[in-house]
Amino acid sequence: MRRFNKRVQRENKNPHRINTDIRVPEVRLVGDNVEMDVYPTKVAQSKANELGLDLVEISPNAKPPVCKIMDYKKFLYEQKKRDKALKAKASKVTVKEIRFGPNTDDHDYEFKKKHAEKFLKDGAKLKAYVFFKGRSIVYKDKGEILLLRLASELEDLGKVEQMPKLEGKRMTMFIAPKKTK
Repeated sequence: MRRFNKRVQRENKNPHRINTDIRVPEVRLVGDNVEMDVYPTKVAQSKANELGLDLVEISPNAKPPVCKIMDYKKFLYEQKKRDKALKAKASKVTVKEIRFGPNTDDHDYEFKKKHAEKFLKDGAKLKAYVFFKGRSIVYKDKGEILLLRLASELEDLGKVEQMPKLEGKRMTMFIAPKKTK
């Protein structure tokens, strides 16, 4: 059982079959400095050895399998670099929260609105919520008005993803940043 696990790990480490791992009678050979044609595997391997490169099976499901003569280590390195660049370009969504009370004063509201603007400009999603403590739950309409006011004032920076919705003692609203070009 232990030997089988190592074999599986080795196969995952090298996704392509190279050089002596290619065990088919003939292959279609492509690559630089090589005439594209179908060759016996031994001849293809000897050509790769002459050039000081590796014979790499690119398309194993083709009839006959397609192999390319190239520097395998360099190929893996460039592939890792491409994957890393793609991963860096993928955006990670951050969610910033802003908490209001149902009776939030104008100055506090303006202060928190400035923070919300900054978050949206930085590309983060905004979760604005009104927390109702104790008996303040009777001011649900005030909380909704407050959130809708925030949404209308931040209209040029973001669009409302979820309208104000009461969940327990919180009324929550989500605003996503608008895409800038």
